Amino acid sequence: MAAIIHERLQKYTPKTLEEEEDALKEILQEIILCGLSDAGFFKEAIFQGGTSLRIFYNLARYSEDLDFILKKPNPDFKWQPYFEAIEDVCKQYGIEPEVLDKSRVGHSIQKMLLKDNSIVKLLNLSFRHHAKQKLTIKLEIDINPPSDSGSEIKFLDFPLASEVEVQDLPSNFAGKSHALLCRNYVKGRDWYDFLWYVARDIPLNFAYLSNAINQQGIWANQDITVTPAWYIQALEEKIISIDWQKAADDVAPFLNGNDRKSLNLWGIPFFLDRIQKLKDNLI
Repeated sequence: MAAIIHERLQKYTPKTLEEEEDALKEILQEIILCGLSDAGFFKEAIFQGGTSLRIFYNLARYSEDLDFILKKPNPDFKWQPYFEAIEDVCKQYGIEPEVLDKSRVGHSIQKMLLKDNSIVKLLNLSFRHHAKQKLTIKLEIDINPPSDSGSEIKFLDFPLASEVEVQDLPSNFAGKSHALLCRNYVKGRDWYDFLWYVARDIPLNFAYLSNAINQQGIWANQDITVTPAWYIQALEEKIISIDWQKAADDVAPFLNGNDRKSLNLWGIPFFLDRIQKLKDNLI
């Protein structure tokens, strides 16, 4: 089984410690998704966020976490039933992770952590800090998600053929837009993903965005119907307020050398230009 993982790692052709570590995390992410699929997790949940874009839609940047939403709100959701499925599929490949439930009663986001350094030992990797540093994968699920998300079925090829239900791109774009507008700190990865959506002319699920805006954030409970014009104005105001060097510094570690060059463009004029392209598509 180690040979299968080693072969998978070689497809990434990592050139640095950081690239190898990112590749190993992504291999673990796919193994986790396989275990969740086998346990029937996607009968009640949908995979969303940057890692879903990376694995199923060829987003260039690496992503650390696995994010999910329930198809229907369920305050009684527990990660515990899925621990064994994840551990079992990992053990099939010689991996022995530590799985920790980090959920908190009364919170809409329930968290789980998987920590592992057995994959490094299994592959006999020699980069200097591997022996001490565990790879960490965080899983988060929204147990009270906004309504009106769309989804579609995708399939993993590694480690086994597995079915995964993922949030469709217009809904994922809407979720990302909610983060762009409502997050109270700068996360350059959000804006990198925004550029990815705009470059591909991805439409936006305004119903889902409206529900998210009214459920959580600075406009919560204001009964706002998000229109294209409202959305564009809110984005323009946000763009003007951002420290773009700080945003670029956040996303840089998740990009390869060629993609990092594009960060030199990041600033108010560049993003306002991208907003104009978005406006032409939406209005």
